[in-house]
Amino acid sequence: MNSNETAPIKRSRGRPRTQNNNMTGSTVQALDRGLMLLVALTREGSVTLTDIALKVGMPPSSAHRVLITLQKHGFVEFNETTQEWAIGIEAFRVGNSYLERTNLVEMAQQVMRNLMEETGETANLAIGSDGQVVFVSQVETHNPIRAFFRPGTRGHMHASGIGKALLADMSQTEVEKILQKTGLPEFTSNTLVSPDALFADLKKTANRRWSFDDEERYMGMRCVAASIYNSVGKAIAGISVSGPTIRFSDIEVDEIGPRVRRSADQITLMTGGKIP
Repeated sequence: MNSNETAPIKRSRGRPRTQNNNMTGSTVQALDRGLMLLVALTREGSVTLTDIALKVGMPPSSAHRVLITLQKHGFVEFNETTQEWAIGIEAFRVGNSYLERTNLVEMAQQVMRNLMEETGETANLAIGSDGQVVFVSQVETHNPIRAFFRPGTRGHMHASGIGKALLADMSQTEVEKILQKTGLPEFTSNTLVSPDALFADLKKTANRRWSFDDEERYMGMRCVAASIYNSVGKAIAGISVSGPTIRFSDIEVDEIGPRVRRSADQITLMTGGKIP
């Protein structure tokens, strides 16, 4: 504490006597302080402002400004009765999404392996992120010609089997927000580049609960996918099988679709999810 600060009184257990709206230091410093406070709250549980400031070596007034910002976004909570700060629901959601993802990858491996063996084609696992689909795992087929998506590969949702499966589980408003951000770029002559065509395809996908990428991203490659859901029935990821069109006839696509959907449902249940 410096000489310019007011000595803590009872009120300052949760909030300082005075507040200064002018943030000092750089944006990176503010972020660093916020993360320090979050980590400290995780370890301490509920704690007063004075105590948490001492824990991280920060003036109470500075700690309070950062906590107020975190509270605004739901990452921390303040108890008016006890004058104590604690981790908020948004921090839980962020942490839980990591647990869901890591648990998802582990739990999905055997199901993906079984799906690859049943269909003879590469099985993929991907999640939705910031309006895109991100591939996180893959079990490759033994066939010489196969699809390959390195973990971390991103793609447009409207031109992806898993992407379209995820979009089909969203409201029209949610899909429109994504399209306003990403657009509908054309990759092949089969890419769905108009909203009407895409929404018609998503309606079919929702009805049968599996999607079909018919050479919409790469000519000569087809993909069938289905969504995986979390504990509240929200689509958080998808599983697919993909391969060359020569091995994906229309008849085979109709047979593979339900298999992929059953595999996705299996992963949903294994990870504690709820099938809508």
